[in-house]
Amino acid sequence: MTPAERERVSSYLVETRENLLRTARNLSPAQLQHKPAPDRWSVAECLEHIAVTEDFILGKINKTLLQAADGSTSGMGDDGMVKMVVDRSTRVTGPEVLMPTGRWAHEHLLREFKSARKRTAEFVATTNVQLRHHTFPHPMLGALDCYQWLLLIGAHGERHRAQAEEVIADLGFPRTAAAS
Repeated sequence: MTPAERERVSSYLVETRENLLRTARNLSPAQLQHKPAPDRWSVAECLEHIAVTEDFILGKINKTLLQAADGSTSGMGDDGMVKMVVDRSTRVTGPEVLMPTGRWAHEHLLREFKSARKRTAEFVATTNVQLRHHTFPHPMLGALDCYQWLLLIGAHGERHRAQAEEVIADLGFPRTAAAS
């Protein structure tokens, strides 16, 4: 990873972390649980999914880096990939293992997200592996190199932060924070 790439992904991870924390930080349990419709996620479900997915992706990156560089390249540019992931015009269903299940109590959701993001940030700050030389496939986007996967972590969080803001904007969203 070049110094410019390290700076870009580090800054993007901080930016998307702060965006999500700003959105969810002071929500009550009732606000976290509100669902605009039975088939839509709550803010709590978005937070859980983001944290679980981030750890899953970082694990896949680490596993991929244990293998020899594969020499393949991503067919997608970094900016185009980020834009596609953040774009909420198309609904996507991820793998069952990444779906929210109520793994953590409300008071632990942000802690779990912060812990996952800290692990990712530490990886970015310390790795010396040529991330561009290792790829693994995304089910919809095709082969992405491990650097792009790090950008995808931030973009995925931003996508679901926008989803959380849609929940908060719902007319039925509890406007006053109930007692925790």
